[in-house]
Amino acid sequence: GAPWAAETVMVLRDIALAELTGAHVHIAHVSARQSVAAVRRAKERGLSVTAEAAPHHFCLCDADITGRDADFKMNPPLRAAEDRRALQEGLADGTIDAVASDHAPHAPGKKALGLGAAPVGIIGLETSLALVLTVLVGRKMLDRRRAIGLMSTAPARILGLKGKGSLRPGSDADVTVIAPEVRWTVPGRFLSKSRNSPFTGMRLQGRARATVVGGRIVHAL
Repeated sequence: GAPWAAETVMVLRDIALAELTGAHVHIAHVSARQSVAAVRRAKERGLSVTAEAAPHHFCLCDADITGRDADFKMNPPLRAAEDRRALQEGLADGTIDAVASDHAPHAPGKKALGLGAAPVGIIGLETSLALVLTVLVGRKMLDRRRAIGLMSTAPARILGLKGKGSLRPGSDADVTVIAPEVRWTVPGRFLSKSRNSPFTGMRLQGRARATVVGGRIVHAL
């Protein structure tokens, strides 16, 4: 396994190096409550630190793992319910700046090897928005504006992408059209060629209806 300390000690190291050099550090895929606390303390001290979390880490915990289903095998691994709650609180209070899908497709044959031999990672592009809307917004942890900002404005700001993450005049015409009230069940097959998702069969609310890139519709349901 990969215990929380293996993650948090590296988070603390990188924060210390950022403090030493004056550089910015971005912490990807935070999964442990101790890491959330480290990022929160760094921000309180005025250090240039940002962080992200993935939907599977703030929606699931180790108690959700069923049998030896390798669709629950990811890096970092699923942790305790207390860690999941800390991630939700970190997203709500601004400690965690963004949500990242951590989309990692693998062929069904690879995932069928079981928890021990299967590669780590799950697909997340087609469920990440709905999980944010269902778990974080649906349970009143965030409002919709804050939730959408975690997946658009904040990533653009962190990466310094001018013209992205905004609907202001002059911005790139990259838009996702969302139906926030639509309820749907996560299917066993996806637009992705892979189907390694632990959320298959889950009932979710909210779905992307169309994707516009550069003013051109590239996908629509």
